[in-house]
Amino acid sequence: MRCTSAWIGWALCLCASLAVRAQDYTEDDGMILDLVGEDRTDPETGTDPAAEFIRCNKVAWRIPGQYIVVLRQGTHESQLQRTIRRLRSKAARRGYLVEILQTYSGALRGFLVKLSSDVLHLVAKLPHVHYIEEDSSIFAQSAPWNLQRLLHPYGGFSENGTYRPPNDGGRTQVYLMDGSVQSSHREVEGRVLITDFNNAPEEDGVRVHRQASQCDSHGTHVAGIVSGSDSGVARGAAVNLVRVLNCQGKGTVSGALAGMEYIRATLLAHPVDAVVVLLPFAGGLSRSLNTACRDMVANSAVVIAAAGNYRDDACLYSPASEPEVITVGAVNSMDQLMSQGAGGTNFGRCVDLFAPGDDIVSASSDCSTCFTSRSGTSQAAAHAIASPVHVLHMMLHYSISNTIDFLSLSESHRLTTPNLVAAMPPVIKTSPNGELLCRSVWSERSGVASTDRVISRCRQGEEMMGCSSYAPEGVRVGETITMNSGHMECIAHNGPAGKGVYAVARCCVISGLQCQVHASPEQGQAAQCVGPQHHLTGCTSMSTAEISSDSHPRHSQGKRCTVKEGVTSHAICCHAPSLECNLLENISADKDQVEVSCPSGWTLTDCSFVSRGSAILGPVAKGNSCHVYGVTGVDGAAGAAVCCRVAPPEQQAATPH
Repeated sequence: MRCTSAWIGWALCLCASLAVRAQDYTEDDGMILDLVGEDRTDPETGTDPAAEFIRCNKVAWRIPGQYIVVLRQGTHESQLQRTIRRLRSKAARRGYLVEILQTYSGALRGFLVKLSSDVLHLVAKLPHVHYIEEDSSIFAQSAPWNLQRLLHPYGGFSENGTYRPPNDGGRTQVYLMDGSVQSSHREVEGRVLITDFNNAPEEDGVRVHRQASQCDSHGTHVAGIVSGSDSGVARGAAVNLVRVLNCQGKGTVSGALAGMEYIRATLLAHPVDAVVVLLPFAGGLSRSLNTACRDMVANSAVVIAAAGNYRDDACLYSPASEPEVITVGAVNSMDQLMSQGAGGTNFGRCVDLFAPGDDIVSASSDCSTCFTSRSGTSQAAAHAIASPVHVLHMMLHYSISNTIDFLSLSESHRLTTPNLVAAMPPVIKTSPNGELLCRSVWSERSGVASTDRVISRCRQGEEMMGCSSYAPEGVRVGETITMNSGHMECIAHNGPAGKGVYAVARCCVISGLQCQVHASPEQGQAAQCVGPQHHLTGCTSMSTAEISSDSHPRHSQGKRCTVKEGVTSHAICCHAPSLECNLLENISADKDQVEVSCPSGWTLTDCSFVSRGSAILGPVAKGNSCHVYGVTGVDGAAGAAVCCRVAPPEQQAATPH
């Protein structure tokens, strides 16, 4: 698959596993776990531990007797076939039949097998088997106002009110993994290719109405949103249908994996410059599905997924939970979280932004000229059609912030859900070289043990320019940075009597950006940047006791993170052509909250607090502003922000103030 160094040139602003515990199972389920785990070594080698057994976190969505067997990385095709033969032989000796339904050789190497749970433990002890995931179901997640909403902030409509996108998506190949599409509909005629791939399960029940209009309903509507002549956001894009959902809008994880293998093989055989894979469905948490999505992104595809329509944390669903995927939630025309009966849009830290998804008018499969309105995060995801990480950052940059009312969400979800609604810029730039773009990446909340910690990471193609921690109860011992396979990880540490803590990484992109981390030599000594070309963009601190007065580093002399006795620090030092960075501070004695904002043209890379002798809940980056919150009733809070920009070499730096 050809790698694309520049983002596709038109950024349709986004818009529109889990190893479970035995107590989660029934009595029969517990027996399976006991069988799988009864012998932790392979009797033939005596060394390999039994493979992990994973089940969908949504019990009703599980498909008993059907399992995805994933082999260890580096396993060859010959070893795959040998593993299958060995399984057949062992099962046959016990009087059981094994049916191999599918083999995988792309992002995952393994196979889909149908067999009795009585012999599942045999699979777990085969050589080369990494884990076994029980197959599970996935479901479809089901504009004039939506088009207007995307462009309204930037005047994207002509005088007669027609939609005029900044780029029509020409040269872009969109792979839509859905059900059927009525390709003869006037909205999408000549724009949709029905591929020869079909891995949709049989419909449930004996009385299933399989009229074409019902089978085509969801897919036709989503295809119309993508490239419809009147209702599409990217009217020049070519849509390729990969069928993984049946007439009821239902599919399987194994079928979705096969569909992604098909797309991968097609692109290897016929590379294209710009690829978008649209996943308008959701299932329970699936390690296999998330891995396949991550592989697609690593091969330069933009993967966009629906957050899900369950009014729940999107991190509990796949593919929405995969960090490398762009996950889209849905809002209505009033920028309120979309609600559908007992359900509604998913939310939380795994959502990247929201887009129009309620009452969206697009092609109807009832006839070749019919239109209808539908709602859902599938409709929102279809609006999000450029390198994958640049697409995300451009979408976030042009999004409208702080317009969604999050009062219905819990405190933790209000904190971690991005308050961003996608909007289209008037002119899409062909290169992000002249602009530093950053976003905040929150971890989950840590446990409450004094030694608990959590990790936040940036996506492929991003550099970490800042790392901080936030404790809702004001108790933590700070944050550190470690290197893992050449990439920084921001780690937040809970403290004694702490109630949990979040790690918050500041992840940025710009052409030529390179960042490194330097630790303080000893406790109480400053961490500092080395060399004239590197700028201090962020500081961390870690103490042996709870963070209180004067324990967080201050940025001094532009290169150092100074700390008090007993505190260690990391300095994040970054270089890019013409990068400039400056420190801003705001100290207030009469408020328990203070805000420090970077001026226009500058981007926030680090958000921290400075000493005021009080407990601090933590610094929170919101857009281009740093908010520091003190515990209610204390003397006040004080904040520090590092603001950076990329200026033309000939332009003299102007210090923000």
